[in-house]
Formats: sequence, structure tokens, C-alpha cells
Amino acid sequence: MAKDLRHAGHSHCVTSASTPTAFFLAGPTASGKSRLAAKLAAAIGGEVVNADAFQLYRGLDILTAKPDAQTLSLAPHHLFGLLDGNVQCDAQQYVNLALPVLEDIVARGRWPIVVGGSGLYLRALSHGLDPLPAADAALRAQLGTLPLPELVARLLKLDPDAGAQVSLLNPRYVQRALELCMLTGKPLAELRPNNPKPARGPGLRLDCPRPLLWQRIEARAQAMLNQGLLEEIQRAGAVTGGLAKAIGLAPWRAHLQGELPHAQALDAMILATRQYAKRQGTWFRREGWMQTICLEGDAGADCLLPILLEQFPCLNQAP
Repeated sequence: MAKDLRHAGHSHCVTSASTPTAFFLAGPTASGKSRLAAKLAAAIGGEVVNADAFQLYRGLDILTAKPDAQTLSLAPHHLFGLLDGNVQCDAQQYVNLALPVLEDIVARGRWPIVVGGSGLYLRALSHGLDPLPAADAALRAQLGTLPLPELVARLLKLDPDAGAQVSLLNPRYVQRALELCMLTGKPLAELRPNNPKPARGPGLRLDCPRPLLWQRIEARAQAMLNQGLLEEIQRAGAVTGGLAKAIGLAPWRAHLQGELPHAQALDAMILATRQYAKRQGTWFRREGWMQTICLEGDAGADCLLPILLEQFPCLNQAP
């Protein structure tokens, strides 16, 4: 089952005529976004565009929860398994990859269905990036040596209200926020544009009660093991760059090296996934332009699709 959409005070089909149109589908890990996106694309003749940071990389398909072969067969999918694992990718690079794909899909009269759980990537593509200073390599290297508690302490000293702008549990976000404060001498709130740009299209986020989401995360972790997760990690060999940060990779590598019992590795993966899901929930709850579907029980794509199509009638027409 799924509860009705909670209205956020916006039209369900607000778009910006000067930019490519897309439909944005967000939500925490294990909420069923990938399957719903593929079902939606199949129903309306759309195409799926990835907005998950780890699924951009080639390899570790099971660990990064890439769509399976059956899901991929439902509709064209883009930006999955595109980058070598040793490549580092940021939000601007992601936008540079994604915008031409959106433009091509729209030019063919089809809807791009942008799906993923990487909030910064989704926000960058839906609204564009704020005009902020570029990364400073020397400063970034210096900050990269500091543990998260020290990064947070330094950030809050410069900007006591930074917690309202960025998740203080995410080392990458905290480091970038601290870098911006140090480079500009301004708090994060002053770096936001006064007149935020409209979204490139309508958006929906899936919301899941925490106990139910925890069950889904545990079930998916076990399913990954059944699908050959450990064998996949063994075959992958050394993993560097952005893919090396994939959730669950470190504890399972420790297990394969005889340093961590199986049960503890599984618990560590589940805990890290839960923590990531919490951060995702915090991020997406701030995206007030998106509508929300609250999941219940075993609600899946077949249950959610009719609700989605009813609430977003614009999807029944070409963008």
C-alpha cells in the first residue's frame, strides 16, 4: 500500500521552458526507486537517467544495487556503469554528463526519468549549481587529512548555522562546506542565491517509515549475498577512486581477508546503509518542490505507478 501524495504547495508539473524537461524521482536507498523509474518509463515511453553517484561507475553491480537485467529491459537506461572506478566525479562533472542526455531524450519527444539517491547530484541537475568558488587543490588536500569531528568543529566555528545547510554526518559535504567558508569568508546561507531557479521539471520523493526501511535494507543486504556479492568483490580486485567509497565494500574486504567475521561484516554493511538512508532522508525532506509518496508495507512499483500517473498528468504528454 501507499498513502496519497502530500501536497507541497506546488503544481505537479512545474517546468522551466528555457531548459530541458525531466521528471525527478528520489528517495532513500532500498525504497524501490529503480524499479518504479523503469516501470514509469515503460508506461509513458520515457527513458531512465541515473543520478546515483556509485551507479555511475563500472563494476560492483550487486554492491551498488544497479538495476538488474529484468529492470533494464523495461526501458532505455543512461549513465549506468559509465565511468572507470578510479575516476573521481563531482556534481559539476555529473551535470556535464547528464545534460546532453536529457537534451537528446527531450529532442526525441520522450520524458527523461532522472532517478537516484545522491541528493547533491539530483539538486545540481534539477536546479543547477550555485555560483560557488572552484575547489582549491591545496586546501582540499589539507582538509582531507582531518577526521570528521575536527572538520565539523572548524565549520561550526566559522558558520554556527551550517547544520541547517549541510549534513554534518557526511564527510564530503562537511569538507566542501568548510572549504567554501574558508575561501569566501561567508557563512553558507549567504552563498545561496536570493532567487532560486525553478526546477527543470516535476519531482517525487519516496518516503518510507524507518522500521519498514530498515527491513528493506536488511532484506536487500541478504539478497546481495545470495546473488554473489562476495564473489563480485573478489573478482573486482583493487578498487580505487570514487567507487572505493561504495557502502559495504570495506567490511566485506576485511571479511575476505580474514579480519572480520561474516556476521560482523554484514552488520557493518547494514549499519552503514542505514546511516546513509538517514542522511538521504534529511536531504530530501528539504526539497520542498518535490511531492511525496509515503510507502507502507510491501508497496512496490506496480502499486505506486497508477498513483504517480494520476498525480502527474503531464507525464501522459510529450515534454
